[in-house]
Amino acid sequence: MRLMLPVELILCVSLTPVCSAVLPLVINTWPFQDATATAWSTLSSGGSALDAVEKGCAQCEILQCDGSVGYGGSPDEMGETTLDAMIMNGDTMEVGAVGDLRRIKNAIGVARAVMERTKHTFLVGESASVFAENMGFPVEDLSTNHSLDIFTKWLKDSCQPNYRQNVSPDPSKSCGPYKPHTMLQQRRRHQLIDIHAHDTIGMIVINQAGQVAAGTSTNGASHKIPGRVGDSPIAGAGAYADSTAGGAAATGDGDIMMRFLPSYLAVEQMRAGVDPPTACRTAITRIKKHFPHFFGAIVCANTTGSYGAACNKLPGFSQFPFMVFNQKSNVPVKEMVDCV
Repeated sequence: MRLMLPVELILCVSLTPVCSAVLPLVINTWPFQDATATAWSTLSSGGSALDAVEKGCAQCEILQCDGSVGYGGSPDEMGETTLDAMIMNGDTMEVGAVGDLRRIKNAIGVARAVMERTKHTFLVGESASVFAENMGFPVEDLSTNHSLDIFTKWLKDSCQPNYRQNVSPDPSKSCGPYKPHTMLQQRRRHQLIDIHAHDTIGMIVINQAGQVAAGTSTNGASHKIPGRVGDSPIAGAGAYADSTAGGAAATGDGDIMMRFLPSYLAVEQMRAGVDPPTACRTAITRIKKHFPHFFGAIVCANTTGSYGAACNKLPGFSQFPFMVFNQKSNVPVKEMVDCV
């Protein structure tokens, strides 16, 4: 059942100095208010910042937020939905992550199990799924009628759009099987961006004591090549947390964004004394210099509870919505930032 809570709307434009510093704080990408409220409720009930991140992101997995988180969305080239997730403890700098996870709906729960039940950081593919089964996570089909309809329509549209390049037959016109093309193109084919094909919930929680945790969960890019893992489960790319500096979480075109570790960069900026909105903008503009048309956004918060966000401006995407919950608002608040 969805949590029907009031949501306020605040325009926190990119030129504003710093949004209010109040602890504890929950902040997450996109207007996923039920996830925000669940994380806050977990904190209010005595849970840790790590608990709040896990429960908040898991709520989005259950609700299939925007079709881009959890089961039943973003089928790959074979029609299968797979999941990526990570969680990070900013006190201990421990990380747990999973990529290309199959048959298990609670991806961030498995990520936390990797962190707490193994000495590893990142498990992927079929082996990650077997680990999850061994840890007691129920095996369930991640496909739905909706995801199968998406896949069927994609096949009828000659597998468009897709992520192949420098192969034959021409991937812009037909399905595979593909073979390497004799001539390499110097530039990647430009495609119109569907923002719903790249959404991720990225969440930062800072408790009253200033302890920071962060996490992400996503079903990845629609029609991805099987085996593809995006930025979401990569520490420093999808999210990063350090209780001596702050936290950050990103969303967007993970194949581009992971190359720049934007969440790590933003946290290091805040460690150096930069305010969160500026730290967020720095992370975005660093990517923009090389890929001016990339789709992406990031939220940032420091250990005092100050926060901000930034996004790359594109046609049809000039503002980025994100959620905030602190004692000042006392309700989940939807805020907007102007893209740069």
